[in-house]
Amino acid sequence: MAGIIFSIIAGAAMSFQGVFNTRLSEKIGLFESNVFVQGTAFVLSLIALLVAGNVSGGAGWSGFGEATLVSRLGGVLGIVITVTVMLGIKELSPTVAISVILISQLLVAAAIDAFGWFGQEQTPFGWTKYLATAMMVGGVLLFKWK
Repeated sequence: MAGIIFSIIAGAAMSFQGVFNTRLSEKIGLFESNVFVQGTAFVLSLIALLVAGNVSGGAGWSGFGEATLVSRLGGVLGIVITVTVMLGIKELSPTVAISVILISQLLVAAAIDAFGWFGQEQTPFGWTKYLATAMMVGGVLLFKWK
């Protein structure tokens, strides 16, 4: 149940953040707003680490050397995510952009599960998942249709 709650919060926060970042970028610029967003996240993450410590049960910084290079790319993807969300919302609308983002996330997550990439347990992607994905794409097209 906690995973569902965390996922709902993440989805809502991403939608708000995308719109907030887009509005900020219209005033100060795309990369300026990204520096502000990522910088704020860094400072708050550092404070949380100093106050709460390691709450995930991992090895802490001592385990960093054991992590694969691929697993360290999250920071690199941070700029890709933030910038492309802002550009998508600017060009489309929040609803359409986030819908396309969600479909893209689901398709990539399904591929990661289906092929067992990055250490994930392999989970088959059956016909019902293909049908559900097609329905979501159809829903976005229907929503966008004028």
